[in-house]
Amino acid sequence: MALAPKPIQEFEQPTSVADPSMVREQLDRLLVHPLFSNSKRYPALLAYTVEQTLLGNAAELKERSIGVEVFGRSPSYDANADPVVRITAGEVRKRLSQYYYDSAHAGELVIELPTGSYVPIFRLPEPSPTPIPEPEPIALLPEPDIPLLPPQTIAHPVAHRPWRLRWLLVTVLVLGAGIGGAFLGMNYRPVPPPNNIDRFWAPVISSANPATFCLGEPAKNIDMSEINNYDAPMPPSKPEQLYVRLHLSGNLALADVVTLTRTAAALEARHKTFRVVPASEATFQQLREGPIVLIGAFDNIWTLRVTQKLRFGFESRDGVAVLVDRKSPNSSAWATAWDLPYEKLSKDYAIVARIHDNTTGQPVIIAAGISEEGTEAAGEILYNPVYLDSLIAKAPPDWEHKNMEAVIETQVIQGHSGPPNILAVETW
Repeated sequence: MALAPKPIQEFEQPTSVADPSMVREQLDRLLVHPLFSNSKRYPALLAYTVEQTLLGNAAELKERSIGVEVFGRSPSYDANADPVVRITAGEVRKRLSQYYYDSAHAGELVIELPTGSYVPIFRLPEPSPTPIPEPEPIALLPEPDIPLLPPQTIAHPVAHRPWRLRWLLVTVLVLGAGIGGAFLGMNYRPVPPPNNIDRFWAPVISSANPATFCLGEPAKNIDMSEINNYDAPMPPSKPEQLYVRLHLSGNLALADVVTLTRTAAALEARHKTFRVVPASEATFQQLREGPIVLIGAFDNIWTLRVTQKLRFGFESRDGVAVLVDRKSPNSSAWATAWDLPYEKLSKDYAIVARIHDNTTGQPVIIAAGISEEGTEAAGEILYNPVYLDSLIAKAPPDWEHKNMEAVIETQVIQGHSGPPNILAVETW
């Protein structure tokens, strides 16, 4: 006996699924959002996989078929040499996570693209809890009209009155406590525990002083021998050559600005004041005044100074930008050639760190990549709980009370960074 085909709504979804019209309506909402509308590849893959799933063709959603139908590849193309489908799907997953992380989209139907699969799943939003109605006020009965007895018939049970009043008082107190407890129980809402974003940023948020975002400024041909220690004074009114190059560059890397705006928004949401200064204008005295957030590596002189003392740091060797492990100097480093065109860059590496810097006496958070794409991927760990959780999973249980430094890798496709991948974590 042949089995009846499953209805479209039942393709292995974890929860009840809305009808296809609701899914398509939510898809349209996603495709016009800036996370997807500014690209061609991401909305194309998302729309194709959703529509094919609704049509009952979920079993046909394979990497090769998507490469042929969505990206125009030949049926015999080498998926290993051309991982456009895998890279695009990873970016779609990242952008869906960012979209639904925004509380403004709470209550919308959820479209997910599970890791390792190209078949989307659809989840109805969690229903809001049914409000508990307020108890109706108890109507008081009118006092009965009891006629007074003649004076000579009134009894005087003096010995029993205190006993009756005592038990009446106890009864009232017990009933009052019960009603009060029930009222508190109906109105009590437990305070949610802090999440990993709160814990990671706690040293910055708990500080009484404003935080300083120190932003890199693109410059070429930085000579690492010119990077001074903290105890060396900053250049005087007539700057040195390195300071001139940084100051006169007059540009900001787009990835650094994106990282700045999103991490600053995370602090603002937690009512933390901050200021933003370019690396060329930040003074040592300013950095001693409160928590520091360093964005960018080779374009930020302060990042280079701070990471000189850490296990993982940045170096320049024969025109190649290198992220080194100083505990294993003989091991191969993570490197990117300076002269490689950005459209040919396939990988980038970055450092994410949360430390207490003994020189400034302040907590320091770092998001710094060899190239801009690495900085952007590192920055995502600072504000996206999905990626921060992946970092915390590799740290010891008491990570909140330790310094932490991590090396991440990100795939780069035509100048766009993919999700961060944690390669190494050091805590102390």
